[in-house]
Amino acid sequence: MSTMTLTIERTPRTLTINGQPVVVEELGVRLPFARKPVNLDEVGGHGQTKVFVTETRVMTPAEFDAFARSLMASRDWLAGKGGGVKDKGGSGYLCVEVTAPGRPYLYVNPEGSDYARYVARLG
Repeated sequence: MSTMTLTIERTPRTLTINGQPVVVEELGVRLPFARKPVNLDEVGGHGQTKVFVTETRVMTPAEFDAFARSLMASRDWLAGKGGGVKDKGGSGYLCVEVTAPGRPYLYVNPEGSDYARYVARLG
């Protein structure tokens, strides 16, 4: 089996959210988000949305698989994060990037909740 490596440009940015500066990395690609997917089979969606990464959560493959099987489950580490943001280049989502070796990258916007309300997949 061969592997493929993708390089996605990441641009450091500082956004002002509720009057406060927030340091993010803007992905060089826009991604389609699924709303309230139950698992990875339902991730996809319509449209192309900007992604602003606020933090990265690195998991083991087993942790990732458990997360991906039940995206609607409550998770403390997502509580109060995410949201939509508008800047001079358009609108986008503030996302937690979720990674694990040998797994796709997930971009999760909980929209202030504690579950994966909006999810995009890369890979």
